[in-house]
Parts: sequence; C-alpha cells; structure tokens
Amino acid sequence: MTVSPQHPAFVLTPPEDQHTAFVFAAPHSGRLYPESFRARSILSDAELRQSEDAFVDELFSWVPKKGACLLAATHARAYLDLNRAAGELDPNLFSPPLDPGRLDISHRVRSGLGIIPSIVAEGAYIYKEPLPAREAEKRVKEIHAPYHGKLHELLDNRRKRFGSAFLVDCHSMPSEASPITGKSKHPDIILGDSWGSACAAQLTATAEKALLDAGFHVRRNVPYSGGYSTQHYGNPNARLHALQIEINRSLYMNERTYEKLPQFEGVKAALEKAMSQVIAAFSASISSASGPNLKNAAE
Repeated sequence: MTVSPQHPAFVLTPPEDQHTAFVFAAPHSGRLYPESFRARSILSDAELRQSEDAFVDELFSWVPKKGACLLAATHARAYLDLNRAAGELDPNLFSPPLDPGRLDISHRVRSGLGIIPSIVAEGAYIYKEPLPAREAEKRVKEIHAPYHGKLHELLDNRRKRFGSAFLVDCHSMPSEASPITGKSKHPDIILGDSWGSACAAQLTATAEKALLDAGFHVRRNVPYSGGYSTQHYGNPNARLHALQIEINRSLYMNERTYEKLPQFEGVKAALEKAMSQVIAAFSASISSASGPNLKNAAE
C-alpha cells in the first residue's frame, strides 16, 4: 500500500547546511482532515482541531537555518497520532473488533487517545459508529510507517556522521485556564525527558536554562514527561537523545478561534534564540575531544 502523492505522510525541510546532529519533529501540527474522515465524524471542523498542535511547525520554521532538519506531520492528530506506537489501537473502535492479543492496550488507548483516537478531548467523541477494521491497517501503513521510517533514518544518519543524535519533539499544550483567575494552569513550557531516561542530563539542563534566559517559565516532566517518540528514540547509552518540548498555546494563539496572536512572532523569535544556543552547545560538544560525555542519562 502506498501513500497518495497528493497527501504525503510528512514534510521534511532539510538544513541549509547540515552541520549539527539535531532533528526537530512536529508530529501533531498536521492540518489535513481527509473528507472520508470528516464524513465519519460527529464533530465540527473546529471541534476536531482541539487536539491539533496548531502552528507548531511554523514556530520552528527557523530550524533549517541552524543546520538541523524539521520533520512535520501533514495529517491531523485526530486522524492518526504519530506520537503513539503502531499497536496502540482500541480493538472496540473497529468492526469487526481487532484481536486484542496483537495490540498494545496502553493507558493512552484506554483513555481514548491511541494511535487512532476515539476522542479529541474529554467527552468529545469523534466517530458516529465503529470504523471498518481495514481502516486501522490503512492509516498505520500510509501515515505512521513512513513518518517513523524517515525519523529513524534521520537520527541514524546523524549518529553515524556525528557520533550522537538529538531529537527535539515539538508540541503545544492547552492552557487549561482557571475559571477563577483566568490564568493558565500550565507554565509557558514543559520539557519532557521521561524523568531523565531519554537524554543526557546536560541536554535538559541546557535547554531549561536557555529557555529561562529567553523569558519563559519552564517546568520539567509534569504533567508531560514525553510520549512514544521520546521514549522510543531516547536511548542515551546508544548516543540517541530525545527531548520533548510542550509550548503553552495561550502564548501565541487564540485557543477558541485558532488564530495567531500578535505575540506569535515574538514567541517564535524567543524559541529560536533559546534553542539555537542548545544546538550550538551540543554541536560543539560532540566535535570536541574534551567535550562532555553524553553517553549516560541523568546522573
């Protein structure tokens, strides 16, 4: 089964001059909602966008200028979630039901947020009725397999060339404003390193300091410690380092209308300033014989 050339699984923007071991990915910024999918849904177009990391690929569009590549999803997260394992499927979402013995029934699946989600938010169910069982294989083969095949290739190539590879998995989070104060319950940015297991401690610490210096309020791992991509690709003992970054949507967009705020370009510039420092620091480290040992995770 092949992907239609009109609807590729991802857009890869290569570096203008590849001189770093960094790969940036935006697995939830896709804006393609296939007509067949919309016809099966009971939600409006606006409601379907609740789980979309709107504009995150644009917030990181500067990445290729810094010697890194940007891999961005094309299809919406509500259609297929690229930050999940291929087997994270709810057997009862399909007719006939899938064989649960061949699936990974994770806590994410049980909450309706598997690789093919049944909800976009709590209580916001997507589908009118169960999907044809063949739809599971179709979406995984057409979207998930090529995206992760490319991501694996990019990281492997960088590890071979530079000795280490670094994945920055880019996401946004709803502000979940307090009904009393109106202020966001979340900080500006949450860095997820799977509680220190997905990357060297230096990477998280360097990113945290750079983002704090850029004016962001930063927290680690709570409540987002890293999803499938961070856990799957992050293997410091194999010199593969993965760090998830979650950006509070209220900083740069109207969460009700899905429009950019006037502050969008300022947030983008601040992210560029901070993460450019991270790229530069670790590009220097891996090219220096006296640089820090990045083999081990948090110490």
